[in-house]
Amino acid sequence: MTVIVRDFRTEDAGAVVGLRRACLPFHVITEEAILFEVATAHPAKKYRLLVAEEDGEIVGTAHVGIVYDSSDPGQSSVTPHVHPERRGRGTGALILRAAEEHLAAEGATSVYSWVMDEPASLAFAEHRGYRPTRPAHFQRLDLAHGTLPDLPPLPAGVELRTAADYADDPRPLFKADAEATSDEPGDISMSFDDYEDWLNHTWRDPGLDRELTTVVVVDGQVATFTAAQTDRRTRYASGMTGTLRAFRGRGLAKLAKTDSLRRARAAGYTEAFTSNDADNGPMLAINRWFGYKICATEVRHVRTLP
Repeated sequence: MTVIVRDFRTEDAGAVVGLRRACLPFHVITEEAILFEVATAHPAKKYRLLVAEEDGEIVGTAHVGIVYDSSDPGQSSVTPHVHPERRGRGTGALILRAAEEHLAAEGATSVYSWVMDEPASLAFAEHRGYRPTRPAHFQRLDLAHGTLPDLPPLPAGVELRTAADYADDPRPLFKADAEATSDEPGDISMSFDDYEDWLNHTWRDPGLDRELTTVVVVDGQVATFTAAQTDRRTRYASGMTGTLRAFRGRGLAKLAKTDSLRRARAAGYTEAFTSNDADNGPMLAINRWFGYKICATEVRHVRTLP
C-alpha cells in the first residue's frame, strides 16, 4: 500500500475531522472550523494542512505553520496525527518530513510540536531529534451527570455579560485577551497587538460560541472572560479563561466559568473539555474545584532545524 502526502482539499474536511476525533477525542473540532482555518490563515503563517493518504483514505494529518506573531523570528510549529489503527508503518515520519522541509524553506529555525505522553509517541519524537520542554493536561467534565456550583450573588459593581453583547465593538475583549494571553506559561514569546488579525482568527472563528462566552465586567470594565468553543451539538470546550492583572485574586475566573458551564448545560451540552499548561497551577486548581478530571497529557517538544 502506498502513502502519499499532499495538501488538504475542501472535500477532505469530513475525513480530517473524523481522524482528529480518533486521535484526540478530547478536542472539540468541526468541519466548519477546519475550513475556516485553511481559508483565513494569515499569509505570514505560510500555513499548510497536510494530509497523508493511503489508497484513497486519509490516515494522517499535520497542521504546519510559521509562528508569525512571535517576537522571536524563526519559530514554527507542526503536530502530526496518524490514525491509531495505522501507526507504526512510517506514515508519521513521512508527513513530519514533508512539514519540516516546508518550514525550513520558509525560514524556520525551530519547530515546536505537541506529543502525547505515551511511550510510542515520546520515542517517535526523540528518535527524530525533538526534545521535551513542558507538559499540558487535557481535562474532562461530565456536564450531563456532574454537579455544578450555584452561581453566587454578584458583588457590587460586578455584572455578567456575553461576548455577543460586544458584537458591535469587540475591541474590549481583544484587549483583555491580549493581556491575559501574554501572561500564559509558554515556550514562545508572543506579540499580541494586531486587532484585525484577532478579528479574523479569533472573533470570527465559527467554533467560538459568543452566547456561551461569559464576560465579567467590573464597574463597566472587562475584568475576566472565559471563551467557549462548541460543536453546536453536545461538546463544549473552554478555549481560554483570563483575568486582567488588576482584577486577579477576587474569584472572578470561577464566577465566569460557573456562569458559562451552567448555561452550556442548560443548552444541552453534555461534555466539557479544557487544557492547561502543567505550570498553570491557579487554573488547574479552579478546574479541579469544578470537578474536571485529567484525561490525557501531552508534552511540548522542540527541534532545531539544520
